[in-house]
Amino acid sequence: MDNNFQRFNEASDMLKALAHPVRLCIVKGLLQKGRCNVGYMQECLDLPQSTVSQHLQKLRHFGIVTTERNGLEVNYTIADERVKEIIKVFFGEE
Repeated sequence: MDNNFQRFNEASDMLKALAHPVRLCIVKGLLQKGRCNVGYMQECLDLPQSTVSQHLQKLRHFGIVTTERNGLEVNYTIADERVKEIIKVFFGEE
């Protein structure tokens, strides 16, 4: 057994961040679309902007998503390649 608990803690944190239906939906959508802003996600999810932003903040905190600013618009993209593999396993998609 590997007792490198730091590595296990990082993996556990990532899985915890993904373990919410809204966050999982956001990540899956970002993988399909490539990048999008909060307004687009809000419309797709039919949730308040504040709720979407809170979920995105959690995903940012764990390094799952990152932001790219284009003028006043902030777009989100997937930052961690491991997430793509996790989504493939969960949903059987490329």
